[in-house]
Amino acid sequence: MSSNDHPPARAPAQGSAQPAAAALGLLEAVRRDLSQVSLPLALPAAGRARQEARNALAQLDDYILPRYRSLDAPLLAVVGGSTGAGKSTLVNALVGHPVTRSGAIRPTTRQPILLHHPADAPWFEDQRVLPTLSRIRGTLATDPVPASRAGVTPDAAAISSLVLVADRAVPQGIAVLDAPDVDSISDDNRRLAGQLLAAADLWVFVTTANRYADAVPWRLLLDAASRDIMVAVVLDRVPPEAEAEVSADLLALLHKEGLGAAGLFIVQETELDPLGMLPPHAVEPLRRWLQELAADAARRSEIARRTLNGTVRALAGRVAGVAEALQDQQRAAATLEADAQGAYRDAAARILDATKDGALLRGEVLARWQDFVGTGEFFRNLEQNIGRFRDRVGAFFRGEPAPAVQVEVAIETGLQAVILDEAANAAEQTDQRWRSDPAGRELLGTDDLSGTSPGFADRTAEEIRAWQASLMELIRTEGQGKRTQARLLSFGINGLGAALMIVVFSMTAGLTGLEIGVAGGTAVVGQKLLEAVFGEDAVRRLAQTAREDLHIRCQQLLRVEQQKFLDRLPESDPDAARVLTGHSTALAQLADYA
Repeated sequence: MSSNDHPPARAPAQGSAQPAAAALGLLEAVRRDLSQVSLPLALPAAGRARQEARNALAQLDDYILPRYRSLDAPLLAVVGGSTGAGKSTLVNALVGHPVTRSGAIRPTTRQPILLHHPADAPWFEDQRVLPTLSRIRGTLATDPVPASRAGVTPDAAAISSLVLVADRAVPQGIAVLDAPDVDSISDDNRRLAGQLLAAADLWVFVTTANRYADAVPWRLLLDAASRDIMVAVVLDRVPPEAEAEVSADLLALLHKEGLGAAGLFIVQETELDPLGMLPPHAVEPLRRWLQELAADAARRSEIARRTLNGTVRALAGRVAGVAEALQDQQRAAATLEADAQGAYRDAAARILDATKDGALLRGEVLARWQDFVGTGEFFRNLEQNIGRFRDRVGAFFRGEPAPAVQVEVAIETGLQAVILDEAANAAEQTDQRWRSDPAGRELLGTDDLSGTSPGFADRTAEEIRAWQASLMELIRTEGQGKRTQARLLSFGINGLGAALMIVVFSMTAGLTGLEIGVAGGTAVVGQKLLEAVFGEDAVRRLAQTAREDLHIRCQQLLRVEQQKFLDRLPESDPDAARVLTGHSTALAQLADYA
């Protein structure tokens, strides 16, 4: 998702007509961009945000987009509630005969059953609403059977199916869907109940005198309040002597939670007939209410738009929450990236310091350089006897190239050790920083990245040799003039190259005692040799160029090495959060102006 490809859609300006095409364009853009959201890092709020994104996509598919595309479709009234509340018994009573299964075995509602008037069948037979549920066409039994054995489809039907039953007892313009228990012992049933309730134009919420204050149903009722959905609450199995007290308490709770406009229907405790049916008068107020809604097209349209606008408003909040979670992910990834880059950047700086402070002139490098030019009379007589010195050392270089190569090898070995050590330090620091962060710890898993990568030592040695070769090329290029070339040939390319390497590492900070005098003296010998061939300014330029080239090569080595961490970071669109935030604003405007 990119802001250049998919800019946030805008709701039309207030006061303008609200064309369905504009609304659908916004909603489809929201769906497209939400479907591309990835929240892979293990952050505290990531799990909930992922679920919110899934829920938002499901509600777009199951309700919002279908309803915007078909504003004149029949209302979908979903009958939901707690286990054993009597939902199926209520639905059977509304149509006057057993169509859904009721009984003591839970869960009783094995597949959701959608009852509709035969003339409304085209609205539900395709995948317009609840597209993820396949359709099964149910038929009513010709001979009445007890509700405990009722059912229009075999038990083996998948729970992801929606059973459609055409019944003339259902008024045209409204369909009734019997949903599974919202607190079912079956995880699949609970999820399906939530999906069906999210696709409803209105809820018929069934509870009992003993369970109307249960937490799970109220969580769903509060969600209904946030969506501004029309709710009818059925208080079932109410003892006549407790009706006034219980209904008054429930009404008070509804008002407190912003559901004061919900209709309340009382079904008194009564015996069922042999078919497991309530007496018709028990549900007559609710049946009449549904029939009046079905007969009033304007009222149906008002309910559909009210629920739709409330759902879009709630969607705006969900999208804003996902956008915030995306920003959290981007900040967390940036922190992990900065930790890795900072550790390797510091390692590069320490390597550079080691090439400046003379530390590389210790040990083997210093010994090989001493073998090469010595430190005594050459250094003392250099100013007065540069010609004699050049002849002696030049002959030494030309006649015995091996010592110059030994200096190069010693420098390669010493420099490689420094780079490997600092790369290992950077890896260890990055590993520690990432493992102190939950997101980084999950990205690393059980892998140990606290050392250098396989093959890094060989790549480092190869890069150092490439640097030495480029340094030799610098000397050849600088010595192209005839006069300079003659001097260069008198000293030899390898010898001058070794001298330039020594000059690159010639600052003596960090050396102690005798090493300062010896290393410093021999470095000056190398510098004077180079000045005798190229001149003082050229030597300074050559040394600076060589040092910068070495630093760039070390940085590149470490950049490649740090990728073992950075490659674990998820790819993300830097504009994704901004795009979703724009969508959230446009959705809120759409809900307000519709």
